Amino acid sequence: MKPAIHLRERLNSDQLTLGVLLTQALSLELLEIAIEAGLDYVIVDCEHFDHGATRVAEVCAFGRRAGLAVILRPARSDPDSIRVAMDLGPCGLLLPMIESAAQLDGVLQGAYMPPRGRRRPGGPGNRWVRQYDYSVFKTEVEDHLIVIPQVESPEGLKNSDAIAAHPLTTALGVGPFDLSANLGVCWQPDHPKLCEALANLRQSAARAGKPFWMIGDSGQLTAQGYKFICMGEPMMLLQATLARMVSQLRQHGD
Repeated sequence: MKPAIHLRERLNSDQLTLGVLLTQALSLELLEIAIEAGLDYVIVDCEHFDHGATRVAEVCAFGRRAGLAVILRPARSDPDSIRVAMDLGPCGLLLPMIESAAQLDGVLQGAYMPPRGRRRPGGPGNRWVRQYDYSVFKTEVEDHLIVIPQVESPEGLKNSDAIAAHPLTTALGVGPFDLSANLGVCWQPDHPKLCEALANLRQSAARAGKPFWMIGDSGQLTAQGYKFICMGEPMMLLQATLARMVSQLRQHGD
């Protein structure tokens, strides 16, 4: 999976790595825009919106051909849901609400073929390989799969070292909004409780020798030393940009 290999190389060399979360809209045009803009990856969000399996598979195929890493966030992280997600052909998974290393053991069962797991490969995901024997699936798909577990609860915080150190984890991630809500400080991004939790998660990632994935204002996050960044949802970014432009124009016009 060349897009996954390229993304891992950027992460391993500690380069600034930028992407977006495709929640409200999903199209091949958005992938073209992402490539032209110089983004390193996109995330197809199926946790909060059902884009349909056909469209998701088309987007994954486009990414495979264009060399853009397409990561899929499934609605659930149980083994059967992961197996279905893998069949659509992403080169990585963003896993919502991971609270223990045991959950990642289950993800492994859905993502890996026997003897390591119990995945039954099929669908467009098979197009990553030209031969269907286990060694090819392992070396060309499984060994390069990007897996980002999101910590979004106090229980996940408690187990963050084990989650980060799990061999399936490529980078430790966070869901900052849900985490703030579950900490009782929704949405107060500068609240000491949330800031402390984020600092602890970054330390867990560092102890495991893994990158840390964060979503939010890319300028602020870069200034805070984050390197693996999701810039946000394109429709929300468009809304904010248009609102800023309209405000500036009205100020000049008046």
